[in-house]
Amino acid sequence: MKLRLHLAFMIKDSDSIHVLQSTLELPCGTILKNRLAKSPMSDSLADGEGNPTDTQIRLYERWAEGGAAVSFIGEVQGDPRFPEKPGNLVLGAHSNQNLLQLLTSRAVIEGAHLWPQLGHAGALSHLPISQPKGPSALDIEGLQCAGMSIDEIHELPDMYARTALHAKTVGFSGVHIHAGHGFLLSQFLSPLFNHRNDGYGGSIEARCRIVLEVISEVRRAVGPSFPIGVRINSTDQLEGGLTEVDALEVVRLLDQISIDLIDISGGTYFPGAKASSEGSSRGPYFLEFARLARGVTNVPLMLTGGFKRRDQAVDAVASGAVDMVGLARAMALNPRIADTWLSEGGGDPEFPKFEFTLPGGITAWYTMRLTALGEDRENVFELDLPSAIREDEERDAQRCIKWRKKFSHLRDEKGTYLFSD
Repeated sequence: MKLRLHLAFMIKDSDSIHVLQSTLELPCGTILKNRLAKSPMSDSLADGEGNPTDTQIRLYERWAEGGAAVSFIGEVQGDPRFPEKPGNLVLGAHSNQNLLQLLTSRAVIEGAHLWPQLGHAGALSHLPISQPKGPSALDIEGLQCAGMSIDEIHELPDMYARTALHAKTVGFSGVHIHAGHGFLLSQFLSPLFNHRNDGYGGSIEARCRIVLEVISEVRRAVGPSFPIGVRINSTDQLEGGLTEVDALEVVRLLDQISIDLIDISGGTYFPGAKASSEGSSRGPYFLEFARLARGVTNVPLMLTGGFKRRDQAVDAVASGAVDMVGLARAMALNPRIADTWLSEGGGDPEFPKFEFTLPGGITAWYTMRLTALGEDRENVFELDLPSAIREDEERDAQRCIKWRKKFSHLRDEKGTYLFSD
């Protein structure tokens, strides 16, 4: 089966939108209706107990109505002991099945797909509602965590597989494994944070082992025709972290197993890490790495980060470097940007310019913008950065209270209650 179209040889005009309008057949046989995706973002719109809210459901419905071929929900937790934020969805025994099915029924419409990004925050787990654990114990400024036991590592593939099967059961049309941005599977890949000397540390092959095991077990659970994607870093952008050379080897290893989409991004949320935009003032981030990755795999590639204009998306796909373009902030600014870029008229979103920045401020602003979209009130959204940070933090604090109450029965490996005083 031909996995991708060599579009660079099919068009003469690099500004043609037809490359974005074309369908993409994934290795599992699923067909995506165009080349534009709403890439994973932490929308922080679940209810604090791991369930969808009306606002979250409406948000993903709007992106489906706006023409996106696939939207990814990030993050979705399989183990509520290690969440990224208290506004994450949780797929598990205590999930509200009716709400999850309502979410998928309203977002899997008009040929659009909805895939949860399955994650485990590891060392970056939200402290008020977690006791973080990563591949290795860490004690650095701004970040401390315990190290995982070998038994805990061996439990990961089954946890991801159960979560993926749950996603399939409630109507999601695929799943996306999060192995980027400094969360747990990304931590295993990074020599800066993985100091293990067993079969899960050392060489890049060993550091990648758990990622491959997770994907293989997910495939066994969901079957051959259900789409599985994975997000990986092209680089951690940290001295001593994952390099592009090692990341390219990860792509080669992924090419040997059953995977349908490799989503390339970069950067981490670890203290001291550069933002993905640093050093990438012109054009999409990580595009050159994608060109290298294209040379070692036939698996469809998606690139996320830095796409602000339609011509950038057209050129990336037309060149053959990538098969899909992931849009995040552009989708937050215009939920119909896919339809806009797929139409003859076109038009690029106007990105906000802030007079000053604050740590976490821009992320908080976009997070609150997503809330406005889900409430159909983006036309009156006028938050400044300090207000966005305050509202985001206040909402998180309230959801932490609900999270602790909901999951107070959980215990760690030693049998200690997670929220014991």
